[in-house]
Amino acid sequence: MSLANNVDFLGRLPKLKRANGLAELGRLRPDVESPLVEVRDFGPNPGALRMFAFVPEAMQQRALVVVLHGCGQSAAGYDHGSGWSALAQQYGFALLVPEQQLMNNANGCYNWFNPEDVTRERGEVASIRQMIAHMIEDHGIDPRRIFVTGLSAGGAMTSAMLATYPEVFSAGAVIAGLPFGVAHNVRDALTIMRATPVRTPHRLGELVRNASDHKGAWPRLSVWHGSVDGVVAPANAREIVKQWLDVHHLPQAAMSEGVVDGYPRRVWWNAAGETIVESYTITNMAHGTPLGVAENEQRYGASGPFMLEAGISSSYHIGKFFGLTERVAEARVEQKKAELHKAELRTAEPKPEKAVKPARKPVLKPVKECGPTAQIIPPVPMPDFTEAFDPLLIMQTRAERKQASADPKQARAERKEAHAEQDKKPRRRSIDVGAVINRALTAAGLMK
Repeated sequence: MSLANNVDFLGRLPKLKRANGLAELGRLRPDVESPLVEVRDFGPNPGALRMFAFVPEAMQQRALVVVLHGCGQSAAGYDHGSGWSALAQQYGFALLVPEQQLMNNANGCYNWFNPEDVTRERGEVASIRQMIAHMIEDHGIDPRRIFVTGLSAGGAMTSAMLATYPEVFSAGAVIAGLPFGVAHNVRDALTIMRATPVRTPHRLGELVRNASDHKGAWPRLSVWHGSVDGVVAPANAREIVKQWLDVHHLPQAAMSEGVVDGYPRRVWWNAAGETIVESYTITNMAHGTPLGVAENEQRYGASGPFMLEAGISSSYHIGKFFGLTERVAEARVEQKKAELHKAELRTAEPKPEKAVKPARKPVLKPVKECGPTAQIIPPVPMPDFTEAFDPLLIMQTRAERKQASADPKQARAERKEAHAEQDKKPRRRSIDVGAVINRALTAAGLMK
């Protein structure tokens, strides 16, 4: 730091509340209605922080989000502005919102630059860790589904929590924050907030790796920053991304670049295709948390000082990055389908069907044996009696009988003449019906 900067810094020390916009932040302690409930006895509290929590009645998922406010903000005030409790209510996860006390920091900032407060098992990070343990024990939180996010000083403390307790968190999100381990006092903090120096990715990564003995998987990270932030220089977002890309052994060049709700988004993923680091640049936005209508057409939070309407809901997108929105949405669809199916079954229950008697099998009468084996009698072909019952012949005979009764002599003469004519024609053989039947029975083997 140059001599001129030292003089400037020393001149600011008595007026820290007015430095870098902290005077405005100091007024952001509104008395708003909030679902947050203070928990007074949660265990050891070396950082002397207050604990507030929200647990919805319907815990659809045993997940926990830790939300860290900015300088001068209260737990209830930041929750009201960011809309996290509304998200927690809708998607069924628990919320933990620690709150700084003015006796620890005159601006109400987390002491993210003080080594005593950002060292594992000490100070403010240890207090927040104890609050998390209390939530796990009291509400059955899944230890694999714990997340942390914060704005400004809360964003810097988010970096500290991820570095000092990486085994606790699955993922984190930093809004207008700073990298871990780059400041060791107030002077460093003010300098880096204004213009952070450029460091190598490896050097930044070492600051995280040296904060604990962690050897497992590292938390995923989402980074958000306004491009015209006048309180925390936008270059800090670049340094945060560099730091965690090195921790995850990922390349510095983005693997994918796109636009979400009109703003640039860069993405890095692992070999399995899972998004590990993402970075949003909110163009033309100053210092604050970006607000807007979410993908589900809902609005979370309320605009105000450092809660900025930007057309994108950071809280919703961060919740989505944490995996808190889609899983429940799918579960709700399946639940709705099940409810509709049950309703259909109730309204259209089939009437009990009458018992259908099984069809009776035809009983075959035993066939008398004719010879060595039993045989079924085949149908007997019947003779053709058509000619014998020809109605013309019958009518003719009747006519003859009638005529004969009218003139017996003439009838006898006509019959005699007819018989003479009949003798001239070849006679038809008469049909012996009995013989025909006997032949049929003999052919069937029923007669010899």
